[in-house]
Amino acid sequence: MGFNRSDINTNALKVTQRLSEGGFTAYLVGGCVRDLLLDRQPKDFDVATSATPQQVHRLFRNSRIIGRRFQIVHVRFGREIIEVSTFRAQHDQNQSSEAGHILNDNVFGSFEDDAVRRDFTINALYYCPGKDQVLDPTGLGINDLQKKRLVLIGDPATRFREDPVRMLRAIRFKAKLDFSISQKLERTIQSKAALMAEIPPARLFEEVLKLLMAGRAKKTYQALKHYQLIETLFPNVADAGPNQTLIELALESTDRRIENGQPVTPAFLFAALLWDPVAQRHNQLIENQGLSRADGWVAAGDQIVAQQQSTLSIPRRFSGTAKDIWCLQDRFEARQGKRPFRMLAHKRFRAAYDFLLLRRDSGEPLGALCDWWTEFQTADDVQKQTMIDSARPNRKRKPKRKPKAK
Repeated sequence: MGFNRSDINTNALKVTQRLSEGGFTAYLVGGCVRDLLLDRQPKDFDVATSATPQQVHRLFRNSRIIGRRFQIVHVRFGREIIEVSTFRAQHDQNQSSEAGHILNDNVFGSFEDDAVRRDFTINALYYCPGKDQVLDPTGLGINDLQKKRLVLIGDPATRFREDPVRMLRAIRFKAKLDFSISQKLERTIQSKAALMAEIPPARLFEEVLKLLMAGRAKKTYQALKHYQLIETLFPNVADAGPNQTLIELALESTDRRIENGQPVTPAFLFAALLWDPVAQRHNQLIENQGLSRADGWVAAGDQIVAQQQSTLSIPRRFSGTAKDIWCLQDRFEARQGKRPFRMLAHKRFRAAYDFLLLRRDSGEPLGALCDWWTEFQTADDVQKQTMIDSARPNRKRKPKRKPKAK
């Protein structure tokens, strides 16, 4: 297997060249090498080197050191970042928690050490620009790449205890690359799924974004369900029923938009994933606490999002949009007076309208309502007023009372 050198990012080559000129070993590593060998366009280019983070920083004025548990250097070229990491060695017990999680991964080592501590064999491939050569120090990476299989380096149970997020990475690569996973690895993921609860909610959010916003969201979601990881990430998501159809339609829509280069927002997916528990809580609040429908949506959204935050922390900029989408669903029913015009001018109208269509497509009897709003958006002012008048309920006039006989 090989690739054309012209496909390599020029800034990544500049970084490796300057490190080499500074007396250090430097290779392109990981996903970029894997994708180049698969004839895919890498999303980014990473460099592994024998230089420490401080030595890298001294060589590049346009750089900064980030991270504590795992220090790396970001070398910036305009808006582009080349990530540079120092060769790591296996940590010892002093760098691990009682549960086996790695607490400090700044134990530097050799090129060979670095290879065996990476997660999958297909990600332990290195490219040496000076020799125009791909290095496979585990002796397995190229073969597994050719056979399209995902193999974890080391004992799966131990590696997942060190960092449970590796289970999510396995799912992501399986969905992204259409690679197979061995039965042993599958069983280990399913048996160790509960370890995901020990990962900080903010870190899980970042990992879930990578899973769902890479253009293979539906396939990834199905894999998460198969490996029993979805319950850990989204405890309130139902296992069956119409909500599953709505979720998968939302995922399909996101995948299409990414493929077509259209903008996407995680807020829409979170609105779909949590719609069923929010709708159920809304009904409970109305029935048990006597809240109005509008107040019920606000309270239900706040409660379900608060529960979700303990597992997977959704930033307010996304959870706020999801709440708006839920609260606006009832307002589509109000088609009298000035309310349709105010609804049309709402900053979340389009997202809420798309969600209404999603509910219809998942089986809810909303066809007539969706048709009305679809037509209303493109109608002229006269047509809009006619539609509003037609939507106004007919009120029967009370019969006039006859005057009492004197």
